[in-house]
Amino acid sequence: MPTSKPTDIKLAVYAERLDRYIETQSALNASLVASHNSIQSDIEVIQEWRSKMYGVKTALVGIGFLVVHLAVIVGTLSGVNWINTK
Repeated sequence: MPTSKPTDIKLAVYAERLDRYIETQSALNASLVASHNSIQSDIEVIQEWRSKMYGVKTALVGIGFLVVHLAVIVGTLSGVNWINTK
């Protein structure tokens, strides 16, 4: 009848612990991948909003330039009209 040696028992314990470690790491990797995908989708949403805000900012700056230009043109025409009526 073969008796188990202490090294056989240590090897079995080591193999069992290694299996548990691999399972734990696999679960952790799956969790990290899910978190990464969630964060990536959040970043994409933020970048989309950022580009929309830049578009709005550009439009507002353009409208501001048009308003200033319109004020200059109206002021110039009013000044020319005022000088010609004197």
